[in-house]
Amino acid sequence: MSTQERPPSGPPRKEDRQYFATAAKGTEGALRDELRELRMPKVRAARGGVGFAGGPEHAMRACLRSRIALRVLESVASFRAASSDSLYEGTAAVDWRRWIDHTGTVAVSATEKDSVFGHTGFIAQRIKDAVVDRLRRETGDRPDVDRTDPDLHIVARIVNDSVELFVDFAGEPLSRRGYRTEAGEAPVRETLAAAILRLSGFTPGRPVVDPMCGSGTFPIEAAMWAEGVPAGGRKSFGFQRWQGFDSHARALWQTECERAQQFANPVPTSVRGSDRDGEMIRIARANAERAGVAPEFTARALADLDRPEPETLFVLNPPYGKRIAQDQRAYADLARFLDRAAGYTVAVLSADLWLPRVLSCRADSEHTLFNGDVECRLYRWNPS
Repeated sequence: MSTQERPPSGPPRKEDRQYFATAAKGTEGALRDELRELRMPKVRAARGGVGFAGGPEHAMRACLRSRIALRVLESVASFRAASSDSLYEGTAAVDWRRWIDHTGTVAVSATEKDSVFGHTGFIAQRIKDAVVDRLRRETGDRPDVDRTDPDLHIVARIVNDSVELFVDFAGEPLSRRGYRTEAGEAPVRETLAAAILRLSGFTPGRPVVDPMCGSGTFPIEAAMWAEGVPAGGRKSFGFQRWQGFDSHARALWQTECERAQQFANPVPTSVRGSDRDGEMIRIARANAERAGVAPEFTARALADLDRPEPETLFVLNPPYGKRIAQDQRAYADLARFLDRAAGYTVAVLSADLWLPRVLSCRADSEHTLFNGDVECRLYRWNPS
């Protein structure tokens, strides 16, 4: 049986829901390519993420199988609001009982640009008031606010006087895979690690090594991808707590889970990580076990690394910024490593934009990314 994924058979279905998968700045192109591979309709990259169309099953698939998306949002209302009252009225016009009743919990987050409101806290408060007031009128009681673990997370985006309201299919951020209960200093978020692997040229079957692996995020994400482990396979999601998660929605979800298993298609791949800190190797192994994968982890300094298989991709996140002041050896070790890395591809994430000059090695390519709020470069070398 072919492992190539095909759209489900049957008559065409109207695709009238609009979704937006958010992503770390600089990873939108990688997410666009990933969602196209997942057969999402009408994929289009935009600033801060990637839009797509479809039914709820497509949003469920993105939650379950995207390795790069941070959140999956469904657009539920668009209107203009140039005052507090019009913001309230536009929000109150939405039938929020599709997602929540008075027994549930709600939270609102907001962003704004060039609006009359100016303060995102006020925007979130006004939207929350409109939601709970409408539900109180219709049910006789109001839902509680829970900012840490709500049943319904509402996201508002306001530009000038244009308002768009979304509901968050994912619930908590998709970067929280659940396996990394321990981490070292300044770890790379799981979704960013997955994007870096893609941008660096990793595909299942290609050997990959992280010689400064820390808590193991790069090797674990590579192993999950190679073995076909769904990124969200160990999570529960916001949509599962909604009023609309009925028998039909449960059937759609079950189908998506079965499709994820059907098209897992594990590819034998050499995935290794090493670090000179033995305690970090212990943490990396424990994280990998929780993720259900088994990369090879070894306590070893960068200078002692064995020469790996041809076509190996090295991907690493060495200390930078304040961290480098505590570890002056890191870049000296990296420079010597590049000197003997002929025949391999080396990808390095760093916030130190002068890194290529320090290493006396011009990068073949560089890509601007953000690790949280920190502007970084993903440098890529093919030493000859």
